[in-house]
Amino acid sequence: MKPSNDRTVTPAQSQAFRAAVDSLTSVLGALGAEHLQAVADLAADVRAAWAAGGKFLVCGNGGSAADSQHIVAELVGRFMSERRGYPALALTTNTSTLTAVSNDYGFDRVFARQVQALGGKDDVLLVISTSGNSANCIQAVAAAREHRMRVHAFLGGTGGALAPLADSALVVPSDSTPRIQEVHIAMGHLLCGLLDLPDGEGA
Repeated sequence: MKPSNDRTVTPAQSQAFRAAVDSLTSVLGALGAEHLQAVADLAADVRAAWAAGGKFLVCGNGGSAADSQHIVAELVGRFMSERRGYPALALTTNTSTLTAVSNDYGFDRVFARQVQALGGKDDVLLVISTSGNSANCIQAVAAAREHRMRVHAFLGGTGGALAPLADSALVVPSDSTPRIQEVHIAMGHLLCGLLDLPDGEGA
């Protein structure tokens, strides 16, 4: 059925739209130098990892899994400029691995097992968690430390248990999961932009 051309937005829809836009604008306005520094630190570590022949590993759950894949797609594919594909890997995409590890070891080990298998000392891990308390991300960090990997985090709220475990953490100043996720992907795009800068300008 084709939509009616005379369909109008209801007051409730208009209110929901305005509330979402105002809420996101408020959170974006609260970002500052510490948030830029967190992304810049991550970009510097990723550049150093690539220069040493390492990889960039990213993981998260639910919407954060989608963000992990989105960021990696921009790096392996192309963001804003034409360049070689970058070595980046989302640990959220191989359904056989995800289900096998979850079945055999428990879901808390789903990322740690992959970091153990695929990670190395020259790699960087980014964990994405709106709460900062995702158990499988916490265990992924522990596995990364066994490889002496650098670890970064995109978090929300207070930063949760993950904030003190990371070398650098971007903590979105909000308790709203949708707003945190929206800022995470904006900062993910900033990361991709920084990584696309010419040598000497991006780190």
